[in-house]
Amino acid sequence: MAIFGYGRVSTKEQTTENQRREIEAAGYAVDYWYADEGVSGKVSASQRPQFAKMLGQIRDGETLVVTKLDRLGRDAQDVGATIKMLAARRIEVIVLQLGKLDLTSAAGKLMLTMLAAVAEMERDLLVERTQSGLARAKAEGKTLGRPTLTTDADRRAITEAHAAGVSISTLARIHNLSRATVMRVVRSPAV
Repeated sequence: MAIFGYGRVSTKEQTTENQRREIEAAGYAVDYWYADEGVSGKVSASQRPQFAKMLGQIRDGETLVVTKLDRLGRDAQDVGATIKMLAARRIEVIVLQLGKLDLTSAAGKLMLTMLAAVAEMERDLLVERTQSGLARAKAEGKTLGRPTLTTDADRRAITEAHAAGVSISTLARIHNLSRATVMRVVRSPAV
C-alpha cells in the first residue's frame, strides 16, 4: 500500500519542502506528495486544490502522513469531518505532531478533538491580539496601512493641474505615480 504525504503553507513565499523532509526524517517513504502552497489555513481541507486531488488518488486502506493537525482542516469541525471521511475509507492518518496514534480509536478521537479545539482557540487568540494591537496603535495616533505617496501640497498641485486640463497620464509621469494613484487624488476632495 502506498504512503501519501500532504503539506500546506499559507503564502507563496513559504515552501512545503520542510514538511516533506520532516515526514521522510520520521521514517516514511512518501510515494505520492501533494502540497497546497499559498492556501490559507482558513480554507477547509476539501476546498484545497491539492488536498482534493490527493483524495481522488488515495485508495482505501492506504496511509496519509502530515506534519501537523491543522493540515487536515481549518477548525475542529473541519478536521473532525476530514478524519471521519478518511476513517470511513480505512485510510490510516498519521500526524507526526501526535506520534503514532490511531486517530480512529476512542483515545485517538478524544485526543484529536482536544487538539483541534486548542488549535482553533490559538487562532482565535492570535486574531484577538492582532485586533487589540491595531486598536492600541490607532489610539496612540499611529497611521495604519501603507504610507501615502503624496503630500498635501502634491495632492493640491495634482488637483489644480488636472482642473487646468493636464491629463492623468501626464500627471502620473510628472509626479512619478501610477495612473490609479493620480485618479484617486483627482477624485477625492481637495485638501
